Amino acid sequence: TNDTIPFSYVEATGRGPSKWGQQLDPKWKACGDGKLQSPIDLLDQNVKVLYGQEDQLRRDYKPANATIISRGRDIMVAWKGDAGKISINGTDYNLQHSHWHVPAEHTFNFKKYDLELHIVHVNSLGETAVVGVLYKYGKPDPFLSK
Repeated sequence: TNDTIPFSYVEATGRGPSKWGQQLDPKWKACGDGKLQSPIDLLDQNVKVLYGQEDQLRRDYKPANATIISRGRDIMVAWKGDAGKISINGTDYNLQHSHWHVPAEHTFNFKKYDLELHIVHVNSLGETAVVGVLYKYGKPDPFLSK
């Protein structure tokens, strides 16, 4: 049930983003002090779109065994072994897991989406790269259809 989830993305629950750094868990104090932690509203004036830069992000995923886990706040697919990678500006990041947030965690120009997928990758230095995909109700997504 929602009672077992320590936080929410919905303010009306009393466990929304404005409460994360205050009263939900003392370890989350940084959530109240930071400037660009989740959830983030990505505003047009703060986003730079790079046209013609397709080679900066390359995807190279492959089939691998996985486990599906419900973590209460989201559903996660954790891959076992080598499930492929992405390459960002020549640096490889290995696919670790994906998880979905309902509703979406982030917004664009204050617009909330129905679902958000985070595809989590880690490089050899332990640095993380997350690719986010936003969903709205409509045609089936090719990734989810597989």
